[in-house]
Amino acid sequence: MCYIISHGPLAPHPEIMHYVYVLKSVKLDELYIGQTNDLKRRFVEHNEEKNISTKHKTPFKLVYYEAYRSKSDAKYRETQLKRHSQAYVALKKRIKNSIISG
Repeated sequence: MCYIISHGPLAPHPEIMHYVYVLKSVKLDELYIGQTNDLKRRFVEHNEEKNISTKHKTPFKLVYYEAYRSKSDAKYRETQLKRHSQAYVALKKRIKNSIISG
């Protein structure tokens, strides 16, 4: 006999991922780096001008993202990219074609 658990702590569930993302402002040709656990929702929020720091830069295109199982890893990576120019420059070199075509 086989039992399927549909709820409770043993039920299968998708693992929550945490994302570091890079948006490109179409209007200003600038990049924005952020971190979230719901990339689709966050992208919509940016383009609907719900983020104070980016609302004057819309519309945006998503040009890059990284996925992490750990929120602390994602936050650490976001901090690296925002505060350490060497990490930011290295990423920009790696995704240069995405930035140009994005």
